[in-house]
Amino acid sequence: MKRSVGLWIDHRKARIVAITDKGEEIKLIISSVEKQPGRFVGKRSTTSYESQLVKADGSRQRTFTAHLNIFYEAVIACLRDAESILIFGPGEAKGELKKRLEISKLGGRIAGVETVDKMTDLQIAAKVRKYFAE
Repeated sequence: MKRSVGLWIDHRKARIVAITDKGEEIKLIISSVEKQPGRFVGKRSTTSYESQLVKADGSRQRTFTAHLNIFYEAVIACLRDAESILIFGPGEAKGELKKRLEISKLGGRIAGVETVDKMTDLQIAAKVRKYFAE
């Protein structure tokens, strides 16, 4: 049974559309990544030492990278049994995922990588059906 997968991804979520002989299936994977963490409780501080309360940049980057690693591994787990993969999305996440797929020995299954803007579930499914129908 042939399984083609289209994946819309950014750092916050991934929408996976799998097209098989039996039909199509849509999955959503939400990331817990927070690129720009806000202040505590979202309130503005009136103290003069607020900069001491915010984590250092290196610490934030390590936390960001750790959350992305977990997110990408969850996405790759859903793509393992796909024969061909179309990756598309608005930002850098699609390129980062492509590199991880190549490291995981799944790079040969990548059918294409495209830059697109935000899309609804129906638009994503239609794009994947059209791409693999050709």
